[in-house]
Amino acid sequence: MNLHKITARAHANIALVKYWGKQDEKNVIPYNSSLSLTLDHLYTDTTIETANKDEFILNGIKQEEAESEKVFKFIDRFRELSERKNKIRISSFNNFPTAAGLASSASGFAALATAANRYFNINLPRKELSVITRFGSGSATRSLFGGFVVWQKGEIPYAFEYDSADWDIAMIVVMISKEVKKVSSKEAMRRTVDSSPYYPAWVESAQSDIESIKRAIKRHDFVTVGEITERSALRMHASMMAAKPPVLYWQPDTIKVLQQVESLRSEGFECYATMDAGPNVKILTRKSQVQTIFEKMSKEINKDNMIICLPGEGATIIDEN
Repeated sequence: MNLHKITARAHANIALVKYWGKQDEKNVIPYNSSLSLTLDHLYTDTTIETANKDEFILNGIKQEEAESEKVFKFIDRFRELSERKNKIRISSFNNFPTAAGLASSASGFAALATAANRYFNINLPRKELSVITRFGSGSATRSLFGGFVVWQKGEIPYAFEYDSADWDIAMIVVMISKEVKKVSSKEAMRRTVDSSPYYPAWVESAQSDIESIKRAIKRHDFVTVGEITERSALRMHASMMAAKPPVLYWQPDTIKVLQQVESLRSEGFECYATMDAGPNVKILTRKSQVQTIFEKMSKEINKDNMIICLPGEGATIIDEN
């Protein structure tokens, strides 16, 4: 039976060991494996419905042809696997700022892939679906799954859930800026790979970090997980700052939050900072300490600009007819 309308939800993920750089741009092959934590309170809802023409609506605004091209190029991969070739309307809504370094492309393309997989009657298992999803966004492969997730490098990279993260883990998202960043993640990544003298060292350290953090997660060794997480983020940003021209996402409040995290650690709290391609900071901490850390952070940061997140679930269909 052909369904006429499908809605999927996928949650954002924050990489603890970062994906930063493609070995093969065309086939979206990463230089290194990455590992992330899926978050419960940041998500994208995407609806696919039968229509008279292809159109893409993001956060209630119809997107122009240039913005829609990548989305429908991605959808064509599902059409090629399906007997359904009809036109569709895609309506996508992020419950958090878009293109601001909060992984909206990851949750967005994971939700779109999940909805398309069902709408076009392909029904691939998640691991196989992740192989296609990477063509929308490499990080989106990880938002198909919940908990701690690995995107495994290789000739055919794929994602899988590594650990359910049902232990003493939480994250505070600190929004420094909700504005669309001036340099896209794709451009920043390409610039770093092509010109940063630090990039080879970044790849080497990431390959070591992924194995170390996997062992630490299985031991529930939070301190080691946190140390690797912070190290990975800072090294990634160091590599892009050394690019030509340099990529600098940090703002004054970014540094302020990083210093607060360091200060809290000196007080005995277990918390570690991470950042993606943007100025916003995420604080990995223990669930048992997250409320106290939130209150301490709120002395310097407006509570409205912070979100407490716990581990989230994988992408799901939430409505169909």
